[in-house]
Amino acid sequence: MSSEQFTQNIKTWVSLDTQLKTVQERIKPIREKKNDLTKEIAQYVQNNQLQKKRIEISDGSLGVYEKKEYSALTYGYIEKCLGEIIPDKKHVEYILTYLREHREVKKGFDIRRSYNDGRPRSKSIVNDTDESENL
Repeated sequence: MSSEQFTQNIKTWVSLDTQLKTVQERIKPIREKKNDLTKEIAQYVQNNQLQKKRIEISDGSLGVYEKKEYSALTYGYIEKCLGEIIPDKKHVEYILTYLREHREVKKGFDIRRSYNDGRPRSKSIVNDTDESENL
């Protein structure tokens, strides 16, 4: 990839990142309102014993159902559960240490964007020759 292509890729990436941020900001209040309405509708359905009923809408139907959300499987939770079935704390600690040391780790590269504190600054990158390049 040429230096010019690299610079263009950075500019395109920043533009796409900005667009995503804008879209996410617009989606957030819509998602919050939808979640609030979901709670209200589900409460109404429960209060009126309508759980087995379908609500016909223009392009299909809606149904209210009970969903289960499981908490994260954390080391603290695993330690608590193992402590309930394995009386020797050294064995529990051995198992936790083994799990921590042998879990699968995926490595890759990503780009993290940080924003200035409002003061205009030139944005620069360091290329392979340790020279700064303003974008």
